[in-house]
Amino acid sequence: MKHINQYKKKSYLLFFIFIVIYGKGWSKDTLQVFSPSGKISVKVWMGQLCKYQVFYDNKTILEPSSIDLLLDKNRSLSANNSIKSSSIKKIREQIISPVAEKRRIVPDVYNLLTINFKQPYKVEFRVYDDGVAYRISTSFKDSSYINNEVAEFNFPGKPSAYFPEVKKRADADIFHTSFEEEYPLRKLDSIADGVLGYSPILVAPETDPKIAITESDLEDYPGMFIGGTGTSTLKGVFAGYPLEEEATKDFYSEMKVTKRAPYIARTSGKRSFPWRVLLIAAEDKELPGNDLVYRLGAPSRIGDASWVKPGNLTDEWTIDINLFNVPFRAGLNTASYKYYIDFAKRFGFDRIMMDAGWSDNNDLFKITPTISMDTLVAYAKEKGIKISMWTLSRTLDRQLDSALNQFNKWGVDFIMTDFIDRDDQKTVNFYHRIAKACAAHKIMIMYHGAFPPKGFNRTYPNAVAREGVMGSEYNIGSNKVTPEHDVTLPFTRMLAGGFDYEPGLLNNATKKGTRPVAGVVTSPGTRCHQLSMFVVYDSPMQIFSGNPSEGMREPEFMELLGNLPTAWDETIITDAKVGKYIVSARQKGNDWFVAGMSNWDERDLVVKFDFLKDGIYKATICKDGVNADRYAADYVIQKDVSVKKNDEIKIHLAPGGGFLIRLDKQ
Repeated sequence: MKHINQYKKKSYLLFFIFIVIYGKGWSKDTLQVFSPSGKISVKVWMGQLCKYQVFYDNKTILEPSSIDLLLDKNRSLSANNSIKSSSIKKIREQIISPVAEKRRIVPDVYNLLTINFKQPYKVEFRVYDDGVAYRISTSFKDSSYINNEVAEFNFPGKPSAYFPEVKKRADADIFHTSFEEEYPLRKLDSIADGVLGYSPILVAPETDPKIAITESDLEDYPGMFIGGTGTSTLKGVFAGYPLEEEATKDFYSEMKVTKRAPYIARTSGKRSFPWRVLLIAAEDKELPGNDLVYRLGAPSRIGDASWVKPGNLTDEWTIDINLFNVPFRAGLNTASYKYYIDFAKRFGFDRIMMDAGWSDNNDLFKITPTISMDTLVAYAKEKGIKISMWTLSRTLDRQLDSALNQFNKWGVDFIMTDFIDRDDQKTVNFYHRIAKACAAHKIMIMYHGAFPPKGFNRTYPNAVAREGVMGSEYNIGSNKVTPEHDVTLPFTRMLAGGFDYEPGLLNNATKKGTRPVAGVVTSPGTRCHQLSMFVVYDSPMQIFSGNPSEGMREPEFMELLGNLPTAWDETIITDAKVGKYIVSARQKGNDWFVAGMSNWDERDLVVKFDFLKDGIYKATICKDGVNADRYAADYVIQKDVSVKKNDEIKIHLAPGGGFLIRLDKQ
């Protein structure tokens, strides 16, 4: 009887183990890899599909989710396949960033699980303490058509997500977008099948940690959109390869796809595909400083990058060159740009941007008759200021070699190219081709109407900036940009790399007073809210979009703004709540810069200086004035405030408020 009972107990135990393993879908050959701290783990197995599951502190944060790559000739990762071998390695390295968005020395510490399959596929998982990434590699001899990719993200419970939904254009398919949307918080199961967003998307489960979905190392392959399913599952969606295109007849003409292939890419049979990335944060403040996407980017391809010199510059687009108190007619003319050069020289800016209109959009050599480039080039050189140029992407592509040669002759070391508005395979290859050509001419490049960098800035350090964000220019004709939006961006869009928001508007408005006014562009929130963006937002090329004529009347404020660094030795987020507020501390040399901003809620923040080294720092503090809740441009500047390690300063933020503290080591 005793032996029978023991047999029953063993049988029940084996049955329980069977239910636990196979009830979750795990195979007997399930593989597991942990992050260096052991806090995050991933289990991977091969059944009918390759699946993976992610845990945080032993709690499931991603339910079993499928991975597959569907090729031509009925080939796929899942077809007649099984795991052949696997290995786990500990990687403890560091990356020295030549253009430091968040930090100059980037620790790259993770555990790597490599899975080799019976068929010519490999899947790699990198498990970090702040996220998980996987990618597929193939080893076919001949080129392949990729019909589709399965990238599934199956979340437990009823999570929500900050979801930038793509709005379909009337004249093109849904894959044409400038990647400039709001990030409303929505229940995941309210996002229907067929609704698309673009990454990064921040998923907020019912309990932390939060998980952001994005990608990195995107090359010769379309970008990944994120589609809803009407459930707690999100899925990757990819644009078909463009078979036929036509130029639009818009003033800013671009190439529109009129016919797409039934496949998403034709590419080499032996290659690695982009990383699928999950950034994981137990606290909101862990997100804005996360540089995992940069770490996953391919190493630099431009060799010596010492010539890449990011900095700050002016741009006239948002205010439409609406200068005043000047003895000339403001507009697209030599006198106005000389005024911008004088302004840049006076207040510490490195460059000015000559935005759209300096030449014919469709011919970079047909310069606007009211502009003398020879005069401006000579004047800028005399003042020690660089000139930067806007280009239409179609035109730059067509005139690439001759245009870059001309820019070299003018001493132009930074250009913008605009109105791309796609990320299919052909367009992604355009980004690489342009960055490579610019690097050969020692020219830095910024893409507008563009998807987020997604590690591209590591591969091409001369690609110093990217738009793909709803920023200041939307204040020209709408109320869509709000302080809530501004304090959501560091936790969403910024996770995939820096962005060109173009802050610094000097006409500021309260919530009740916010409205678009032609010729006098007003920003919602306080003056210090705008100022704080120069430190809070990642962008090695920070563009001041305010009106220089207004800035001339406030020299003390402009001297503070114009001399801010744009590349940082270290970044620490001291306090933050997504959509509510953020406080960022950035180090440059021995000095620190601390900035914070809020949504429309009035609040008091305590800035703690526990990150400082020993010694005395002299602080310059710019904060909301006592009347900023009624007159949003009100601010006060305090100088020579002594600060040391572990001190605290209480800062009051008006509705839509902000602050900046510059700490100079004594």
